[in-house]
Amino acid sequence: MIEIKKITKKFGDFTAVNDLTFSIKPGEVVGFLGPNGAGKSTTMKMITGFLPIDSGEITVAGLNIEDSPIEVKQILGYLPEGAPAYSDMTVAQFLNFIADVRGLTGRKKKARLARVIKSVELADVLDRTIENLSKGFKRRVGLAQAIIHDPDVLILDEPTDGLDPNQKHQVRALIQNLAKDKIVIVSTHILEEVTAVCNRAIIIAKGNKIFDGTPDELQAKSSFHHAVTIELDEAVDSTEALENLTEVKSVSVEDKRVTVMPEQGQVIFDKVYQTVNSLGWKFNAIYSEKGRLDDIFRELTDHELAGSTSTH
Repeated sequence: MIEIKKITKKFGDFTAVNDLTFSIKPGEVVGFLGPNGAGKSTTMKMITGFLPIDSGEITVAGLNIEDSPIEVKQILGYLPEGAPAYSDMTVAQFLNFIADVRGLTGRKKKARLARVIKSVELADVLDRTIENLSKGFKRRVGLAQAIIHDPDVLILDEPTDGLDPNQKHQVRALIQNLAKDKIVIVSTHILEEVTAVCNRAIIIAKGNKIFDGTPDELQAKSSFHHAVTIELDEAVDSTEALENLTEVKSVSVEDKRVTVMPEQGQVIFDKVYQTVNSLGWKFNAIYSEKGRLDDIFRELTDHELAGSTSTH
């Protein structure tokens, strides 16, 4: 388990992380979200021992990060922002070097290298120098070095940055597979990553925690939660029948797409579906939305950046 209790980090007069508290259990994949400058990378660097904390306490598997920094780092895997590596080494040389640093030897080292190279799909570039790799391959090398010693805790800063859609899918599947008996923290700007790989989301802004819950709970905060969207064959003249339905807050029209917004907490799909059929509208799709993450993310963080420090 990771226990973070009231940690604060300041750089001069700027407070990057402010009195932050949360805990994470094995099997949890936590999406760590926030706008630029929110304090995400600073928090990760404190958990890994890369940055000292000004106040508060961090324990990993019962070990205090300040009292037992080496022991904590032995059970951590870390993919930092930018994935720094020795650019003049080949991929094979670099991964061998990391395996040596992590204390792997003999058959165990050989087996771990083979497994990691296969799982991150690096076999085709083993003999290429890191400086000559694409951004996507550099990211995969960074991920490989983070998991080479099979750590109990994985901390990944933008793990799919620079990857194409197929590679993103592959890395997300890898993270889900790794997470069965580990703690995984994923810092990301990509909101779809939260629903794709995470079972918990923490949002911070201006160093303050403003949300902590499941992705479903986050989506439920969206004003689009249970909204009904209708994709029509052709534009319609009037949406008055939908607007007059009880429990409907508003109706918006964009070309051939109609979105019906419910009053808070109401489920309106059946009423909307029946009304659309009675009107004889021809549609390609009609569906109830879970909620739009970009909508609620913007709403939560804008509220915090505007000056509120309330915790939800």
